[in-house]
Amino acid sequence: MNAGPERGPSHRRGRPVGIDELLERVREDLDRVEAREAYEARRADEALLVDIRYAALRDRDGSIPDALVVERNELEWRLDPLGSHRLPEATSHDQRIVVVCNEGYASSLAAASLRQLGLHRATDLVGGFQAWRRAGLPVTR
Repeated sequence: MNAGPERGPSHRRGRPVGIDELLERVREDLDRVEAREAYEARRADEALLVDIRYAALRDRDGSIPDALVVERNELEWRLDPLGSHRLPEATSHDQRIVVVCNEGYASSLAAASLRQLGLHRATDLVGGFQAWRRAGLPVTR
């Protein structure tokens, strides 16, 4: 039996949407953070920063000290507190997670995916790693 077309976020109004509209929709539910706020939250141990950039970008630009590196294709598996492949840092659905990509686009979609797993405080860094670096925040090579 055919259940009909999928009715996820991309079909909310009964029609397909482009990536720009999808991005706008998922960001409506995120409490996105600026670089300085993410830095202070990490320093106060109030947030887990998760860098989802691929290795070539980390090699080229450096990394955020104390950020957990989880490439995008493994994110949900590693951060689901109920998952059999979770990392030790994935402790609770109440954990504040700030996802970091290169420029702040993929991280919004990734944070929305984490929210679907029940990680209701997941969000992302506005402008991504590049905003972090422009703010003069610590970067390691």
